[in-house]
Amino acid sequence: MKAYRAMGTFRNGRTNQNFTLDVVAADKQDAEHRVYSNFGSRHRTSRRFVNIDSLSEISPTESSEARVISHFRDTHDFSAPPAKAEEE
Repeated sequence: MKAYRAMGTFRNGRTNQNFTLDVVAADKQDAEHRVYSNFGSRHRTSRRFVNIDSLSEISPTESSEARVISHFRDTHDFSAPPAKAEEE
């Protein structure tokens, strides 16, 4: 299992709401399905109203999402702040 970060928009009433969501999934297709499922169950939003602009694999230590931390608790150290990439 890997950690993924999805960014995009979803329809919230008459407006579009931006979102960033971290999920744990086996692959990119599974991550996409989990994002759609999350908005369907929590916000009753149809999949056609959820627009995923980017979906990328991330290091689990970059996430503050409880589900990600719980899943990777045994294999990663979450006590230290995430290391930031140096700018060139």
